[in-house]
Amino acid sequence: MNRVLLILFGLSFISAADAKPPNILYFYVDDMGWGSIGPNGQSERRAAGLANVQTPNLDRLAKQGVNFTRGYGCHVCSPARASQQTGFHQGHTFADRNDPDNAKKAMRRDDVTIGDALSAAGYATGYWGKWGFGGSKDPQNPVVVNVQTLPTSHGYQDVLAELHHVRAHTFFQPTLWRQATNVTARGGLDLVPNTLTSYRGNAAYPNLPARQNHADYPATAYCDDSYAFAAFDFVRRQAQQYQKTGQPFFGLLAVQVPHAPFDEITRLPDWDAAYADDPHFASLDTQSRQWAAMVTRIDSHIGNILAALEDPNGDGDLSDSVARETLVVFQSDNGGPRGSCLKELDSNGGLRGTKGTIYEGGIRVPLIMRWPAKINGQSERAAGSVCDQVVDVTDLLPTFCELAGAEVPLGIDGVSIAEILVGQEVTKRRDFIIHEASNQASIIRGNQKLIRNARGKTELYDLSLDPSESHDLSQSQPKLVREMEALLLGERVTEKKGFAVTYHQWMGKDGDSAGEADHWSPYRYENEGIIYQTDDGAPQLAWIAKMENTGTADSLAVAERNLHVLALEIRGRENARQLLGLQEGIELVGRNEIRIGPFGTIDMHGARIASMRAVDVLPLGTLLGKGEVDATLRNGGYLVIQSSAKPLHLIGDYRQHEQGLLAVEGPTESPGFVIDGIAELDGKLEFRSKGVTESPKGTEITVLTAKKVKGKFSNPDDLVSNQGRQWQIRYGSKSVSLIAR
Repeated sequence: MNRVLLILFGLSFISAADAKPPNILYFYVDDMGWGSIGPNGQSERRAAGLANVQTPNLDRLAKQGVNFTRGYGCHVCSPARASQQTGFHQGHTFADRNDPDNAKKAMRRDDVTIGDALSAAGYATGYWGKWGFGGSKDPQNPVVVNVQTLPTSHGYQDVLAELHHVRAHTFFQPTLWRQATNVTARGGLDLVPNTLTSYRGNAAYPNLPARQNHADYPATAYCDDSYAFAAFDFVRRQAQQYQKTGQPFFGLLAVQVPHAPFDEITRLPDWDAAYADDPHFASLDTQSRQWAAMVTRIDSHIGNILAALEDPNGDGDLSDSVARETLVVFQSDNGGPRGSCLKELDSNGGLRGTKGTIYEGGIRVPLIMRWPAKINGQSERAAGSVCDQVVDVTDLLPTFCELAGAEVPLGIDGVSIAEILVGQEVTKRRDFIIHEASNQASIIRGNQKLIRNARGKTELYDLSLDPSESHDLSQSQPKLVREMEALLLGERVTEKKGFAVTYHQWMGKDGDSAGEADHWSPYRYENEGIIYQTDDGAPQLAWIAKMENTGTADSLAVAERNLHVLALEIRGRENARQLLGLQEGIELVGRNEIRIGPFGTIDMHGARIASMRAVDVLPLGTLLGKGEVDATLRNGGYLVIQSSAKPLHLIGDYRQHEQGLLAVEGPTESPGFVIDGIAELDGKLEFRSKGVTESPKGTEITVLTAKKVKGKFSNPDDLVSNQGRQWQIRYGSKSVSLIAR
């Protein structure tokens, strides 16, 4: 998707004059509970004279950016990383639980990750830290066991990582995986010694917290020190490159801190030096002291990496700073663990539950974002603000794509929060978020949260009144329980281990039925002779389905039966359109999305189209006919209404973008387009109805009705021509009509 389309689909705050998309720096910590940072409770503890954890750099980041108080991760490590990278929640992504086999099976060849999307958009990309997939867990001699799931197979260019989440349960692995210098290396990764030798005595790093110059620093490095140094190098190098060439960069530092084992930090010199003057520190439990030191250590690393944005070449001159143009994100993968840090330091901020549970203490996480170019005193979103909007880990991929001008992967569960980030009116909505935790699952819709266990027992909470989830409302609100449970079960959270969405391509010929299994490609996920997942059937709700005409002539697929998929995209080529014809009475459902791409067409013929999210008509795409659309309809292409006795009925909002065109054909006795929601107008209006050339002057024809009309079409002088006759566009608060001149 090019920058024109980026602007078209809602990012008005990035104009064509903005030559450079933002750099993105993403800090991702492991098991750091919601209450572990200053803005979520530690500052209050400090002010009250209680024991607290020191996070000065994260606190400063929140003061310069936005603290999202309702950020969500997952319950444990592997699902969090799979959902983060692919944008699918745990009901749809392959890794829905921690499992040693997930090292082999997580990211599949067809999954589009953050690295894939941003590298394709021209970003320099880096990943340092716990990846969790693709390697064996042997502590001494690990090997690559699944090339297709590696970071180097998914768009990441600069890599220092641990591939297996179990092997990452120590901070002194003797070896780590680095992007290969040898092109024959398996998966593009070399196994390298985990040392900080190259940094010893380097004057460019005078204040870094690793104390690598200390004589007692271990020969095998503390892993997070190694990851942080690699990230620091990348940021300094790419920030200078950004100033010279304009190439943006994306870096993801996914440290193991503050995951157990906690005691390994005590092998480092001066491990608790940051708390030397803290009157409470010595009286804390051993685990609390170790945990606090781990958190403060990574906070210091983050501070130095942020300083590299301000002064990329380290010469003290800040004129080359790229901090203003860089979006910085801080987030944890899941809530904090049990133990004394929870009791003595309130690391989960009073929320119920801990890591591994579906309660808020297990899945709600700290989330901070800073972007000085857009979050400042002059913007709608002020620096130092707090936002209570629900933001899920799956939302990061589409947000980064939108900011980068990259096409958002089809059908993912996450929704871009770019508009929220800068304080604009929200046009991209999602009704609920989903989390799965082994034998439990939850749905959060606004302030309502429903939990369902494997036995079907449910709990219901109002998080606005009861953030600690103390008062179960399920018995008093059975109707609401049934409603939310139905939505939850529709998201496939009860499927067995190894279930995930599957990807399918249209293989039919012109005139073939769209509902036949033989006309779609089968799906098979396998690795080195092991088949993990297959799907050879007809279209179903777990499908990401694409119809793309790569031939030389138009091609038609015919829907003679209902089609229900998770997402559907239709696109063709110039002089080779791909059409999908829906017979009257047929229902087409794309639960997450229906996308009509360039030279793609859906001809409704009185059918019904539905999506819980949106139907997107991209430039040069066409939605044609009459019938019913139950979704938000976003038109950046052509919407051609061929009304007869019945109009096109939209059960939702309509948003026509700058390049969109609405063409109304057919009789004129009643509105051709009836919109139950809000109509936001831009682009062009055409009037193609025949038999109106002799209409008397002043004749008024209603084009559309809506709950509310916002904006205007961009027709010059608000005029429409039809067969040589001009019509004046008249805007009402709830309708648009044409007046014959």
